[in-house]
Amino acid sequence: MGRSVSYPSGAIVAFTVLEVENDDDWDFEYEWLREDLRERAGQAFPSLIAHDGWRGREDRILMRNAYADFGVSVYAGLIAVWIVERDDGAYWDADWRTARSPRAQRWLSQIASRFEALFGDYVCLGHMSNGEGVYAKRVA
Repeated sequence: MGRSVSYPSGAIVAFTVLEVENDDDWDFEYEWLREDLRERAGQAFPSLIAHDGWRGREDRILMRNAYADFGVSVYAGLIAVWIVERDDGAYWDADWRTARSPRAQRWLSQIASRFEALFGDYVCLGHMSNGEGVYAKRVA
């Protein structure tokens, strides 16, 4: 499969596909996907709480904790489910007082393999010169 989907720089990313048979059902299927991701992430990582926001114009934040934003980005049915160190004013204000960033990086490195296994159906094999990604179904 060759496509490209954005996600925040430095994120741990897992890829999946949203298959919608009827274009009229796109909004319903996307809302269902977001709720499913919130539920699974909340069970796997209990420190995450619901949060509705954006990182840039394309990357939707679904949940966050003291260290990270958990979210989703979509392009033509390809879904990037990601988790990345927070990048908002309140986070950096708190970091200035108590250096959160090293703890955030440690926590993210500890959950990386579990995150990818939980949310990833595809692996990114690389990118072509035009920036388009090449993905393959993850071997079970």
